[in-house]
Amino acid sequence: MGKRILVTATTFPRWKNDTEPSFVFYLSVLLSKKGHKVTVLVPHHYNAKRYEIMDNVKVYRFPYFYPYRLQRLCYDGGILENLRKSILARMQIPFLFLMECMYMRKIIKKEKINLIHAHWILPQGVLAAFYKKFFRIPYIITVHAGDIFPIRNAIFKYLSRFTLRMCDYCTANSSYTKRAILNIFKIKNIEVIPMGVDFKVFGKNTKNHAIRKKFNINDELILFVGRLAEKKGLKYLIMAMPTVLKRFPDAKLVIVGEGPEKDNIMKLISELGLTKNIVLAGKIENKELPGYYATADVFVGPSIITEKGDTEGLGVVFLEALASGTCVIGSDVGGISDIIKNNKTGLLVKEKDPRELAEAIIKVLSDAKLRSKLAIQGQKYVKANFSWDNIAERFDNIIKEIR
Repeated sequence: MGKRILVTATTFPRWKNDTEPSFVFYLSVLLSKKGHKVTVLVPHHYNAKRYEIMDNVKVYRFPYFYPYRLQRLCYDGGILENLRKSILARMQIPFLFLMECMYMRKIIKKEKINLIHAHWILPQGVLAAFYKKFFRIPYIITVHAGDIFPIRNAIFKYLSRFTLRMCDYCTANSSYTKRAILNIFKIKNIEVIPMGVDFKVFGKNTKNHAIRKKFNINDELILFVGRLAEKKGLKYLIMAMPTVLKRFPDAKLVIVGEGPEKDNIMKLISELGLTKNIVLAGKIENKELPGYYATADVFVGPSIITEKGDTEGLGVVFLEALASGTCVIGSDVGGISDIIKNNKTGLLVKEKDPRELAEAIIKVLSDAKLRSKLAIQGQKYVKANFSWDNIAERFDNIIKEIR
């Protein structure tokens, strides 16, 4: 008999075809198909529905500040990013915590919840630990890296240890994240289970030549997809482009995404005289992304470790690119090495090194056989280890073990 699961998170689609990451949604839908009754509780966003049913999953969105249009803490880059750039977001932390706690209690009673699946330690994991301690409801905590790499505050460390100590099971999205967790608390029930990729959505058959026409690309298409944030290391890719263009003068880099580094990126592009070879495509709806991946000659993710310790926990964009049959290049940081096995499923380069990045790009663009080989091997590897069906099965096995 399936469980009545309450899934809590701070990243979730606000509406159909939203640009927000949808991995929590995908996993929730797949668990509901395995016989569990899944209810999701996430923060509200202005113009989003307070309640709806999405693919047989009940979704409640709790408000945490009034008026709704001034809610600033969640979405559009995530909590950490919003805290850095907005005083109003920092003011809303206690309200988010309090309102989520209240709504959790309400939904636990209404939906007769007997298991909580909390995504991220703060605040979801802490609240799940509270409900276990006082109401004996078991919980799984899934750590996605962003909530654990930058932890330096003593109070946050204490709350993280408390959450990890109390949980019935912990999953980490990469081996890198797992090591970070174990540095905080030596939890025994821990397993690396990444987020997945949907092979029904991503594939080489989604190639869209209209994209090349739209951006006037007749030769090599280099693709970047991601938040324009410091940890994505996009400036190093832009700094690598002059070297790439000496070998491939008509190549174009298409940048998909928005973020706080946009002005700096635009300034760098202008200073280097790259306006003809770099396209800022802005936000693209999730339903259109498969076409971009499949159409590109190479996907590049130049992520870095920031001074505050933030980095790529896994790198779902690499999964999506490989599932689309596209060759990938990434920095050897965070959880990226779980996906890219150097010279087997893609190429790994040193972080913050434009020269090495340029050499890797030139290498795969110059050798169609190598590019195809890496793409084929990468696609097979991702299908065997990161397909959503496999990921959901692993979570389902854990859920069945918890009493």
